[in-house]
Amino acid sequence: MLKHLRKFNAYRKQFISLLVGVPSYETYVEHMKTHHPDQPVKSRKQFFCEAQEERYNAKGGKVSRCC
Repeated sequence: MLKHLRKFNAYRKQFISLLVGVPSYETYVEHMKTHHPDQPVKSRKQFFCEAQEERYNAKGGKVSRCC
């Protein structure tokens, strides 16, 4: 039962992250280890800050978000 709750919680966190447009840090880490093993992996905080910066900051005077 506890195993099922943990799995559900992981899916719930992934769903909420995708809903608000935050990419998965775990997916990023797996990608870096598989495809770019010679490059350093960003910390979770650095990854999140860069994702937020990319999503919400103005580019060329225009806001780069949907709402």
